[in-house]
Amino acid sequence: MSSFPVFDPASPQAEAIRDLFVQVLWISGGIFSIVAGLICVALFKFRSKGKLPAQDFGSHRKEIAWIVAPVIVVLWIAAISAKLVLTFNAVPQAHPPGEQVADLIVTGHQWWWEIEYAGTDIVSANEIHIPTGKRLRVQLSSADVIHSFWVARLARKMDAIPGRENFIWLQADEPGVYQGRCAEFCGTQHAWMNFLVHAHDPEEYEQWLSKEKVVPPTPVEPNAVAGRKTFLSLTCSQCHAIAGTGARRSIAPDLTHLASRSELAAGVLSNTPENLRLWLKNPAAYKPGCKMPDFKLTDQQLDDLVAYLETLK
Repeated sequence: MSSFPVFDPASPQAEAIRDLFVQVLWISGGIFSIVAGLICVALFKFRSKGKLPAQDFGSHRKEIAWIVAPVIVVLWIAAISAKLVLTFNAVPQAHPPGEQVADLIVTGHQWWWEIEYAGTDIVSANEIHIPTGKRLRVQLSSADVIHSFWVARLARKMDAIPGRENFIWLQADEPGVYQGRCAEFCGTQHAWMNFLVHAHDPEEYEQWLSKEKVVPPTPVEPNAVAGRKTFLSLTCSQCHAIAGTGARRSIAPDLTHLASRSELAAGVLSNTPENLRLWLKNPAAYKPGCKMPDFKLTDQQLDDLVAYLETLK
């Protein structure tokens, strides 16, 4: 992968954006070269040698050419840009009430992303799974402030705005993991509001969907049993949801399949038992300003909670 993801597109949409950029870059480079060249010619050819150089009061033909040429260039850039914007328009047309208008519903929060898979009960956080070769319509909104959804190798930027629904196409040509970011400053932890897009072969994606629909079994290992009890007895269950329990999501990520995710806290830590323990012990130490409080958990409670949360695959 290139060090500059925008130059290494992995979808038709991202490739079109890259091609437009290259066209505008060549046009701008050509204009710069002509103007800079003429300035250099004027500097050397018309240098004053103690006498007034011959005066040229202009030419109507040249003046018209200098006006028409830039206008043609600007109109051309406007035309190819407008064509791209219209091609990328993902706003759904009129549809019957209740009909599904998006494949994915993504909501920005300070500072994490909530992902709902339309037509299913699957809800996740900070990781999006899609099948390759299929264009998906993503509905974007925000629960608090303005965020901006951007996967440089797959799609253009699109704002997630409170009280408004925006739409964007998301597609990947090849299997892989693609980095996404919030591209709009949204507060203290804007820099740690990342997400991942996992693109799977269609068969693998169907397997992933089937796995996500399964409710994690009730643990039987003593530490995990104690951890489940601790989770439900504390206010964790009033913020987070876990399928098959009384915990219902309100302001925090759904944890039903937490152990199967790659990262914690929207990219702050890789998802390992050791890092999960560190996060539970003091979230603010790793993500200052986050809304998850420090519960002053004992070492035993931490061990039990990690044992339980690691069963959520």
